[in-house]
Amino acid sequence: MPKAKENHKESAHHRLLHAAADLFYSDGIAATGIDAIVKKAGVAKKSLYNNFESKADLVAQYLDIRHAEWIALYQARVANAASPLARVMAVFEAYADHAELEYDGGFRGCGLLNAAAEFPATGTERQAIRAHKEEVEAIVYQHLLEYQPKQAARMQMMARHLAFLLEGSISRAGLEGCSDCIKEAQAMAQALLEAA
Repeated sequence: MPKAKENHKESAHHRLLHAAADLFYSDGIAATGIDAIVKKAGVAKKSLYNNFESKADLVAQYLDIRHAEWIALYQARVANAASPLARVMAVFEAYADHAELEYDGGFRGCGLLNAAAEFPATGTERQAIRAHKEEVEAIVYQHLLEYQPKQAARMQMMARHLAFLLEGSISRAGLEGCSDCIKEAQAMAQALLEAA
């Protein structure tokens, strides 16, 4: 999770959630214990249980925050996009923006995909992560349909193609620690769409 300015007037709930998000992203969910979260948040252990039902509840809220962060970045980008093609590119730009935020320990790729690797295939956490990724693909499809409204089936396949390109680029960006791969994927996507 990107760093925010520390504010000691923040609620215990907020401090715990942001401490957990930082640790989950940098160290992994399974490797992050309650004691580490409480220590980083600077609150009493009782505060954790007063604000969250369990670590699973904390994890669920972390996944929601990661999703909301990306949506906010996308909305900021798409607000300035004047054409359907520019709106598709806004999705890539939001991914690049996410990669360029400041993280403890550096950028490690998509926090949702990193989290997904820690949960069983049938777990509710994986379902939430899948729903996020499907929403991103649906956003791309919506903009592609604006771009070529008479080719719904073709644009559905193209949305899938671009979603795979996005996910591959964010994974490589995580390995390289920067947004360069996402920017390259965006250029590929733009060339592909302009040729279509």
